[in-house]
Amino acid sequence: MTSRFFPLPTAICAAVLALGIAAPASAANDDKVPYWASIDAEIANLRVGPGDSYRIDWVYRRPHLPVKVIRREGPWRLVEDPDGTQGWMRDLLLSRQRAGIVKKGGLIEMHARAEAGSPMLWRVAPGVVGTIGDCKDGWCPFDTDGHRGFVRAEKLWGTEAP
Repeated sequence: MTSRFFPLPTAICAAVLALGIAAPASAANDDKVPYWASIDAEIANLRVGPGDSYRIDWVYRRPHLPVKVIRREGPWRLVEDPDGTQGWMRDLLLSRQRAGIVKKGGLIEMHARAEAGSPMLWRVAPGVVGTIGDCKDGWCPFDTDGHRGFVRAEKLWGTEAP
């Protein structure tokens, strides 16, 4: 008498293989570090280790502040802020929305188009945070509190390769 069912270990292996094959390709990309993220909370704690039992080292009160994620450990991310401070933050406090912060060194110009000869819309101060789109040819679309335009990529922290 032959069974029409797989033995349990074979069935489990087949199910695991099927799940692995069916996983979307983007899921694999989510695991790659480093990558850029931004703080997605009004208040976000940076801890000295990957867990709630670790001491809070810093409290951020800057939504959209760009951070570089350099390591993953379960739901925790080791991040680096624009000043070079590193610590652990919960993934729920972060967004994949790209953001940038104007680097130190004086006011920068925000233009109507991604070209130096286009009309200047605003001057933006160091430390201003905004969301960025796809940077091309050295220019990035930049939106800070509804003020939209284009700025030179080298004037923002968060635009270079992570």
